[in-house]
Amino acid sequence: MTIAIDTLRSAVEQESAAPTRNAEKVFRQFLDALDQGTVRTADHVNGEWTANAWVKQGILLGFRLGTLKDLPSSGNAAFFDKHTLPLKRLSRKDNVRIVPGGTSIRKGAFVSPSVIVMPPAFINIGAWIGPDTMVDSHALVGSCAVIGARVHLSAAVQIGGVLEPIGALPVIVEDDVMIGGQCGIFEGTIIRRRAVLGTGVILNASTPVYDLVHQRIVPRSANGTLIIPENAVVVAGSRAVRTPFGAEHGLSVYTPVIVKYRDERTDARTALEDALR
Repeated sequence: MTIAIDTLRSAVEQESAAPTRNAEKVFRQFLDALDQGTVRTADHVNGEWTANAWVKQGILLGFRLGTLKDLPSSGNAAFFDKHTLPLKRLSRKDNVRIVPGGTSIRKGAFVSPSVIVMPPAFINIGAWIGPDTMVDSHALVGSCAVIGARVHLSAAVQIGGVLEPIGALPVIVEDDVMIGGQCGIFEGTIIRRRAVLGTGVILNASTPVYDLVHQRIVPRSANGTLIIPENAVVVAGSRAVRTPFGAEHGLSVYTPVIVKYRDERTDARTALEDALR
């Protein structure tokens, strides 16, 4: 599959391959592989996450190969999008519970059996979502994001998409993570397993995160990725602006703060998850 995508990409870039049946066949096979979860935009090898650039290149090919066409509509709504990127079609046998109310899952997104998706939600192409995860109302799972098993994305959570640059690591949320409402997790961020994010936490690679437990600023990885440690409990905080003007006016800026690490009491507060499934 990697070779086929690379060959097709080279031909398209040289403009020697207009959208042909063979090119679309290769892309459909690639889309099916994404759909089934047999390939994804990042892999976990020897404890480290690495990006699969060729998968992102394949997704971008879908936009190059596609032409605008009428898409199936509901009621008075009409949609026009690239014909190579249709909506994912699910049936009872997929064992994914989708509640009515405006949810869309793009084909090329892998959604494991037993995932719950509350309306309205949008899951973009290239996303990979593990089993028993809850995607709550008004949540976005952006392109190429990797979401683990038994994760709760609460209402209005925004998981950013990372298609370009090709080599950039997508947003990674590992197993058993609880993300509170109105959180935003964007490019260059990995949330390690069993972490808990309180309401309104915003994270990206340039956000300094203060660890009160270990009295440190969470260090970046060698490639600049922000990694929230395993079991960390993160809340939205602030830090004083110490310039003369800032001090004079009592100004502060937002910063996420690790206030503790997950324990039995924290687990009890998140135990309601099992009752919802």
